[in-house]
Amino acid sequence: MEKFLIEVPHEGDKASCKQAVQIFLASGSHFLSNSEWGCKDGEHKAWLTVEVESKEQARQILPSAYKESAKIVRLNKFTRKEIDSSILDHHTD
Repeated sequence: MEKFLIEVPHEGDKASCKQAVQIFLASGSHFLSNSEWGCKDGEHKAWLTVEVESKEQARQILPSAYKESAKIVRLNKFTRKEIDSSILDHHTD
């Protein structure tokens, strides 16, 4: 299993916030009902972390209305040993 951070934006007006929260809660998904929201701080997005096999599986968790706009990032941790060698392998600058 891989761990993914999913960021789901929505419009900043009151109706859009309400609709997004209602859609997430009505989905019945444990992941969606436990999302974190930034609306009260002016950041109109929801965030959730999931452990699934792929980015595509992560996207499938989302309600249809938000599948295309969601940003999905595979997360990883580095050990001290990996920091010196592995991090440098991922950068071209």
